[in-house]
Amino acid sequence: MADFFYQTTPIYYVNDRPHLGTAYTTVVADAFARWHRIIGDETFLLTGTDEHGLKIARAAEERGKSPIAWADEASAWFVDAWSALEITNDDFIRTTQERHRRSVQQFMQAIYDNGYIYKGEWAGWYCVSCETYYSEEELEGDRLCPTHQRPVEWIVEENYFFALSQFTDRLLEWYEANPEVVLPESRRNEALGFIRQGLRDISVTRTSFDWGIRVPWDEEHVVYVWYDALINYATVAGYGSDAELFARMWPGVHHLVGKDILRFHAVWWPAMCMAAGILPPQQIVAHGWLLVGGEKMSKTRANQIEPVALAEEVGVEALRYHLLRDVTLGNDGDFTFEGLIGRYNADLANNLGNLLSRVSTVVSSKCGGIGPAPRDASATAMATISGEVIAEVRRAWQRAAPQEALEATWRLVRETNAALEIAEPWRHDPGPEVDAVLGDALEVLRIVAILAAPAMPETAAEIFSRIGLEGRPDAPGRGALAGGELAWGGYPGGCSVIRGEPLFPRRKAQG
Repeated sequence: MADFFYQTTPIYYVNDRPHLGTAYTTVVADAFARWHRIIGDETFLLTGTDEHGLKIARAAEERGKSPIAWADEASAWFVDAWSALEITNDDFIRTTQERHRRSVQQFMQAIYDNGYIYKGEWAGWYCVSCETYYSEEELEGDRLCPTHQRPVEWIVEENYFFALSQFTDRLLEWYEANPEVVLPESRRNEALGFIRQGLRDISVTRTSFDWGIRVPWDEEHVVYVWYDALINYATVAGYGSDAELFARMWPGVHHLVGKDILRFHAVWWPAMCMAAGILPPQQIVAHGWLLVGGEKMSKTRANQIEPVALAEEVGVEALRYHLLRDVTLGNDGDFTFEGLIGRYNADLANNLGNLLSRVSTVVSSKCGGIGPAPRDASATAMATISGEVIAEVRRAWQRAAPQEALEATWRLVRETNAALEIAEPWRHDPGPEVDAVLGDALEVLRIVAILAAPAMPETAAEIFSRIGLEGRPDAPGRGALAGGELAWGGYPGGCSVIRGEPLFPRRKAQG
C-alpha cells in the first residue's frame, strides 16, 4: 500500500494580492506533491487563505468593506493565481468556512479540557502586520517589527494563555527522536535554539477585536489568529469531523513554510498538537525568502512582483523551473529578471529544447520519422549515467532539495547532448549505428520528461507527445521504485516522432 503524503502550504493573509514570494512557496509545495504522486504515494495538497485577525479587519475597513466581503474578494485572487501557475491543490481552505470554525473550537476545547489553557492579562508590543507579539529585545530601531519594519503597538488585554512552557522537555525529546522533523538542518538548529532558551506561555485569545472564531468556553474572546490559522491543517484532514480520514491523512502531514514563520510551526504548533492529544506533524520544511534587490517582498516595501503577469511574459513552466532551480531551499534567493532569462536560455532553450529539436530532426531525416528503440543497458554508457541521475534525483526530493533534483536531471540532458556531438548521427547514413545513438537519446528524453514533470508538467507532457508516447509522464506511480517506468529501456521504438516548433525559443534579457 502506498504511503500517504499530505503536503501543506501556509495559508496566506488576504490583506493583499499574491506576490512572487507566495508563489514561490506554492510552486515548491506543488512540486513536492507532484513528485510524490509520480513515485506512487497517495498524495493530498492543501493551500488556502487566512482571513481573520486585526490586520484583515483593518484592511477591510480601509476599503470601506465588511471583513467577509473583503475576504471573499481577496481569497479569489489566490484561487485564480494558483490555477494560472498550474498548482494541483486538492483543497483550498478559507478560515471563514464553517468546517474550520467547528474544527478550531473542538481543537481549542481539547487543549482547554486537558488543562493547558488558563486566563490572564497580556501586555506587550504587537505587530499588526504579522499578528505577533514581540519582546523589547526582538524589536529593531525605534521599536520596529523585525520582519515588516513597521512600528509596533502596545496592547494590554485580558487573554487566555497556552502553557507552552510545560512542553519544553517534550519538544526537545521529539526533536531528538526525529532528527529530520525540520529541514534543512540550519532551520532545525534555529528551532532548537528557540526552545532551549526557554519557552514562555503565550496568549491564544483576543478581546480587543471580534473578527475571529469565538472561544467555545468563553464567547467574549476570539481565538488568536495564529492558532486559528495553524489548525487549518487538521481541519482539512478531518479533525473532529471524520476520524477515519484523520487517522489516514494526519500521520503523513508535511508542512512547507517560510523561515519567518518557523517558530509558529516548529515550536508552537507541535506543542499545540501534543496538548490536544494528536501527533505532531511528520515534517516541517522551512525555506528562505525570495528577495528583490536584497529585500524581502512585501507590501510595505512596495517591491512585490505579480507572478501571473510574469508567467504571461516568460511562460508558466519557465517561471516554475526558475523558482525551483535557482533557489537552494532553506536559503534566501535574490530574484532578477535577467537571472530568470539567463536560466531560461541556458537550461531550457540551449539544453533541453535543443536536445528535443535535434533528436526529432535527425529521426525525421535518418529514420523516416520513426523512433528506434534504445540499446540494451549493458551496451550504452547513457544507461549508467541515467541510473546515477535517477538515484540522485530520488535522494534530492527525499531531502526536500528540488534544486538538486533538477540539477541532476539536467546533467542527463547535458551528457546526452555531449554524446550526440561526439557521435554526430546527422553526418552518417541511416543504419544500426545511427539507430542506436538516436534510440538512446529518445530514451533519455522519456526519462527526463518524468524527472522534470514536478517542475514543468506540461512541457514534460509535450516531450512525451513529440517522441510518440501516450499518456502523461506525471501519471501516478510512473516513477515508483517497484513497478515504475524509470528503469532504462522503457522507450519501445517504432513510435512516430514529431518535429515541432522550439519548446523554448531563445529570449533577450529585456523585460
